[in-house]
Amino acid sequence: MILAADIGNTNITLGIYENDKPVCISRLATQRHRTSEQYAIELNAILNLEKLDKKITGAIISSVVPELTRIFKNAIEKVTDCDALVVAAGVKNGLKIITDNPKELGADLVCGAVGAISQYPLPCLVMDLGTATKISVIDEGGLFAGCTIAPGIGISLDALSMRTSQLPAIELSAPEHAIGTNTIECIRSGTVLGNAAMLDGMADRLEAELGKPIKTLVATGGLAKEIVACCKKDIIYNKDLVLEGLLTIYKKNR
Repeated sequence: MILAADIGNTNITLGIYENDKPVCISRLATQRHRTSEQYAIELNAILNLEKLDKKITGAIISSVVPELTRIFKNAIEKVTDCDALVVAAGVKNGLKIITDNPKELGADLVCGAVGAISQYPLPCLVMDLGTATKISVIDEGGLFAGCTIAPGIGISLDALSMRTSQLPAIELSAPEHAIGTNTIECIRSGTVLGNAAMLDGMADRLEAELGKPIKTLVATGGLAKEIVACCKKDIIYNKDLVLEGLLTIYKKNR
């Protein structure tokens, strides 16, 4: 069994795969002050709960939190005795990147693109709605052409409640109407429907700039499901896309 770990700014998503099929998907909170021993305890608890503690034979990590990469790699080794592969420059991923500085591309974007290329028709837009909202452009030849980055939905909501005196923090859900008639519904309209409209609009702009019809729109990330459901375009929701990309990269290197 292979353990794939995606270390994001908000959550660490864990996927355990056997014969390319997910056996367990779990999440830990990203906490930068924690030690490898603390993460090892949590990881060991998850594996014991799923009765998988003695079955992990390999591991791979994608991280956008550099200060946690080594810590979590050590935690995996403590629990599984596996030397986890870390997605970075020099690791074979099969992705051709034609941006100005390919080395600065985040590991999460690399893995999402690899996951999309392995299973969807191209050209493709990969929409990752996490701490930041990112849209990656993959052309018909499988080249990573570039991306867009915007403040994530959670960040925007936190800023709204912290920087205003009368607007409350709310639970993210779609409103019944675009025209809000109370404060909470107004915020939900602007946040959920506004971000859905952004995805629809950015897809049109990116397609026009690429000069080719986009064949696949795929969305992932912790906040994607609610937003995609309100989009006018046909967007595939794949919550495990980055983990699937990690698994593909692991197989290329092992």
